[in-house]
Amino acid sequence: MKILHLDTNHPLLINQLNDLGFTNHEDYTSSKETIEAKISEYDGFIIRSRFRIDKDFLDKATNLKFIGRVGAGLENIDCDYAEQKDIYLISAPEGNRNAVGEHSLAMLLSLFNKLNKADKEVRQGKWLREDNRGLELDGKTVGLIGYGNMGKAFAKKLRGFDVEVFCYDIKPHVGDENCKQVSLEELQEKAGVLSLHTPQTELTINMVNTEFINGFKKPFWLINTARGKSVVTEDLVSALKSRKILGAGLDVLEYEKSSFENLFSADMPEAFQFLIKSENVILSPHVAGWTTESKEKLAQTIVDKIKSKFC
Repeated sequence: MKILHLDTNHPLLINQLNDLGFTNHEDYTSSKETIEAKISEYDGFIIRSRFRIDKDFLDKATNLKFIGRVGAGLENIDCDYAEQKDIYLISAPEGNRNAVGEHSLAMLLSLFNKLNKADKEVRQGKWLREDNRGLELDGKTVGLIGYGNMGKAFAKKLRGFDVEVFCYDIKPHVGDENCKQVSLEELQEKAGVLSLHTPQTELTINMVNTEFINGFKKPFWLINTARGKSVVTEDLVSALKSRKILGAGLDVLEYEKSSFENLFSADMPEAFQFLIKSENVILSPHVAGWTTESKEKLAQTIVDKIKSKFC
């Protein structure tokens, strides 16, 4: 079987596939049109988020047996059409779930302890102890929306704290010893912290809007290490201004390009300008699952799934 690699990944991916007898070709720079012209030669390809795999692309991939995405989500692939063509879809949420769990916790603790604000001030020669008095996580109630690989990883990290953890998920019976599954209404009634761990779907795009935010009984903190388009930024800013949302840790943004490699090319929207000036907002460039360890684990997960299916 011939595999085309469209994004660079950990070298173990190609090395182990070579050892398993696959023929591996690499093309990290050609245009989508150039790739489409030769994709019929390949039985499989491996991608991160370089470009969208749409119906036209899949129609040209006449011998395709599988697509491997070195990441957690498959939203850049027309999954329904691929499945109609009996193409096996592989993702690797197991590979970066621990990294996402740690990053979510880091953002929450940084917000509670005003670490970004305090760090900046000390570097400027300011020593404002009372102004940087923090909060403790113990005693808080944490709500998770989405309780798959990422949500479970975050809940596991929270076991070291004296907290209540609730989750809401469209799938039934996903709760475990680390998290009690509840209705969305109960989560909104009790949670003082909300962390998103959902894929990008029609249900989750623009999910966190003014109506959703106002459904919470009390002010809360928001962590988003999932997908940027789940949060309507203008509505988030309004909630930050009114103190309905007390602070936000955002690893992902509504304005990201679908490749995740860039933010936007136009002028910064007004809502984003507010975020970058806010002391109770922490931003990172879609790197929650982007650790040295996860790079290796993601690649290994893809190899293992290809081996299980085709060897």
